[in-house]
Amino acid sequence: MSLLVLKFGGTSVADLDRIRNVAAHVKREYDAGHACAVVVSAMAGQTNQLVSWVEEAWGLQGAQRSGRDASAAYDCREYDAVVSSGEQVTSGLLALVLQSMGVRARSWQGWQIPVRTDEAHQKARITGIEVDEIKAAMLGGEVAVCAGFQGIAPNNRIATLGRGGSDTSAVALAAALQADRCDIYTDVDGVYTTDPRVVAKAHRLDRISYEEMLEMASQGAKVLQTRSVELAMQWGVPVLVRSSFDAPDMPGNPDTGEGIGTLVCHEDEIVEQNVVSGIAYARDEAKVTLLKVADKPGVAARVFGPLSDAHINVDMIVQNVSEDGRSTDLTFTVQSADLDRALEVLKSAKDDIGYGDLRGATDIAKVSAIGVGMRSHAGVAAQMFSALAEKGINIEAISTSEIKISVLIDAAYAELAVRTLHTLFGLDGA
Repeated sequence: MSLLVLKFGGTSVADLDRIRNVAAHVKREYDAGHACAVVVSAMAGQTNQLVSWVEEAWGLQGAQRSGRDASAAYDCREYDAVVSSGEQVTSGLLALVLQSMGVRARSWQGWQIPVRTDEAHQKARITGIEVDEIKAAMLGGEVAVCAGFQGIAPNNRIATLGRGGSDTSAVALAAALQADRCDIYTDVDGVYTTDPRVVAKAHRLDRISYEEMLEMASQGAKVLQTRSVELAMQWGVPVLVRSSFDAPDMPGNPDTGEGIGTLVCHEDEIVEQNVVSGIAYARDEAKVTLLKVADKPGVAARVFGPLSDAHINVDMIVQNVSEDGRSTDLTFTVQSADLDRALEVLKSAKDDIGYGDLRGATDIAKVSAIGVGMRSHAGVAAQMFSALAEKGINIEAISTSEIKISVLIDAAYAELAVRTLHTLFGLDGA
């Protein structure tokens, strides 16, 4: 008997018809003799609706009219209590549908498993999962339908894991259960070399390494949440990305999932590896620039320390060389959703940091070439920069890792850059 964790996102459970389709996928695995846990998101659009109700209840519009800072006293614990209810509804409905199909099933909320988290409400991190009870139920022939995205904090309050947190819930549960595989069902049939809406010649990868998938996710690919890939790599959980809209009886290897979707696995499990496996891009980046920052030891810590305390992630960082030895300019990127908060944090810390001016912009995009083959091939960066230059695309910032090269460019050139690099690295005809 294999032990599987199956995760279904919001579009897969958008209404009762789709929930019935999900149930058919689960029943296929159940009938094959697998012990199954299912992790579900809220129905498509439900979380946004719940968030809007929270904001309306808090009176954001009234606060804006009165000049009050509506977010200053925002109770994240109550936010989590409200928005986590979407997954509770979905898990109960799917359990009912499975029961109507003759499958033994029970819904489990995060606190019932329990999934333990820290106290960072809205962006909580999982600290542990106690699986003895749920595993016994699964091995006894019961499908465990689990609410994703949620857990229980040390203060005994419901905590949520941030947007996309159901992926993290699923992989973490698979790791705790020592599952044979975690199948992530979404609205696409796998991981592509780039966004097929931008490049018509993009194709699905049969396999991709954890490291490549982690870079793809962190650089803008929306298939998997970054934290879920980190967990999968840390615990060696094979992750199969496939579409919930495939027919439940679609052929494929029932044990490995080969032939369906994309398997995220260890690098040594991939026979052939291209120099570049994929091109990712992100439009949800914002640029922050500090002008005339004092060029002395400790300034960077005074800039990025408060941002870290505010749970704002910083990505690309560029510092100009100081000409006079007294001041310099510092540019970095954050998620566009965090731009306003980042600017407020830096304004509050101006006296401590010491800078002349502060600017923010959202008209940028980050484009990345990713592939483990870069480790053994020289000249990839030179090819990439030359190709972009030939298209008249100016590079504002560069960030590299062992298997990734990212550039920051004007947002208007994002799609042109993606198409150019996809062709450059031979991905069109792969």
